Amino acid sequence: MSKQIEVDVLVIGAGPTGLGAAKRLNQLNDQSWMIVDSNPVPGGLASTDITKEGFLYDVGGHVIFSHYKYFDDCINEALPHETDWYTHQRISYVRCKEQWVPYPFQNNISMLPKEEQVKCIDGMIDAAMEARVANTKPKDFDEWIVRMMGEGIADLFMRPYNFKVWAVPTTKMQCQWLGERVAAPDLKTVTKNVILNKTAGNWGPNATFRFPAEGGTGGIWIAVDNTIPKSKKMYGPDATVTKVDADAHTVSLKDGTTIKYGKLISTMSVDFLTEAMGNHDLHQLSKGLFYSSTHVIGVGIRGHRPERIGDKCWLYFPESDCPFYRATIFSNYSPHNQPVATKKLATMQLADGSKPESDGLNEGPYWSIMLEVSESSMKPVDSENLLKDCIQGLVNTEMLQPKDEIVSTYHRKFDHGYPTPSLEREGVLKELLPKLKDMDIYSRGRFGAWRYEVGNQDHSFMQGVEAVDAIVNGSVELSLFYPDFVNSRQNDERRLVDGAQYFKSMKGIRDDSKPLKA
Repeated sequence: MSKQIEVDVLVIGAGPTGLGAAKRLNQLNDQSWMIVDSNPVPGGLASTDITKEGFLYDVGGHVIFSHYKYFDDCINEALPHETDWYTHQRISYVRCKEQWVPYPFQNNISMLPKEEQVKCIDGMIDAAMEARVANTKPKDFDEWIVRMMGEGIADLFMRPYNFKVWAVPTTKMQCQWLGERVAAPDLKTVTKNVILNKTAGNWGPNATFRFPAEGGTGGIWIAVDNTIPKSKKMYGPDATVTKVDADAHTVSLKDGTTIKYGKLISTMSVDFLTEAMGNHDLHQLSKGLFYSSTHVIGVGIRGHRPERIGDKCWLYFPESDCPFYRATIFSNYSPHNQPVATKKLATMQLADGSKPESDGLNEGPYWSIMLEVSESSMKPVDSENLLKDCIQGLVNTEMLQPKDEIVSTYHRKFDHGYPTPSLEREGVLKELLPKLKDMDIYSRGRFGAWRYEVGNQDHSFMQGVEAVDAIVNGSVELSLFYPDFVNSRQNDERRLVDGAQYFKSMKGIRDDSKPLKA
């Protein structure tokens, strides 16, 4: 027998965005609400898998750093003890010309061979001279790269690396999304470092980051979910959304439940949402948004972590000698991301593909590498051989030695991996999101709002929080509509404000859904 439920606010999806909305609704306690998710475990694209051998792998490279005090408060409430966390200084490199170049690459070309240094500096000088006379904005990401860094760095790193990440050429991407994500080099500093053979220091918002001691990134969101009343949640395959009727303000679930809502916060991919709505025009509009799929590859290795790996966190690979664009030394984040050393495991294969001398069980210690490979219609992937190709790529780049013992492997594809900031994106979103909002549907989150620049865990969580506050208090949604401010240093002062005080101060600010003017 079908069940009928009625709530003021319904939240679809228990990833960071949905959980942010649920936390805020529970805090306000003046609306009836419910959260549904087709997965039995919360976390969405910030979840963690575990292999049968006991190796943990996140859904891609996630670390916790924050632009928001409110986010910090919620995370610290869920995991309140010092022992719940490890704090790391980012140690990150780019593999280029058989060298490990400290990140960001464009500030550390002093580590390259002399011929490559000359090409890079020559391009940077040309770019600096061009910048003096340029009176138009770059028309795409590729033009931005050349203007900021020159042809040398563009050809050596930025173009090949970004194609490996986004699975589209840089000429097909806009550049408004960049914000603090790409460091612009300072010509004088770079030249000085080349002459003195020095490297630049850490840069960016994730130069210091936290990682949970237990459960990987997914453990964070399980802990956050545990602070939300069970009576408000419906998780599992039976809670799969089968239909969204925008006119009737109802959502149908797989088990026959119908939920009538006043407002809907959907964290589904907006293309899936419009399909579930059966709205042909909106669904056709959503097809103008481009995305890439992500393959996550995990390799568990027997032995002490080698000296060549050291305390490295994540590493970038622009060259064609490996299919992956990023490698994370996942075992460095927490000792609980791999089995204990006394656990006995068989060797599956050696890194060069050969069989081990013995098929017996042996103890560790163990360490692990997590790899990411992008895929799109413009960058196809040989899925059947991808694991083998990635292991060979690890040997090619000297991450593994040919006789290293591999005791565990992992491969999972995520269809929607990266929401591409394509040239067409703004035109689609400026039409699509307001039309959905006019139907009382707030499409938010990494793929709900399709804005990569505010798609980190903290951003996504706050998109849910701020959507609720917009619904209840009519407040502005800063993260979605003002990403440059949220990601800028101007935001530092706001981060120091207690979360409750911040939202109290926002009550009188109406959301006109228009970006700030310069």
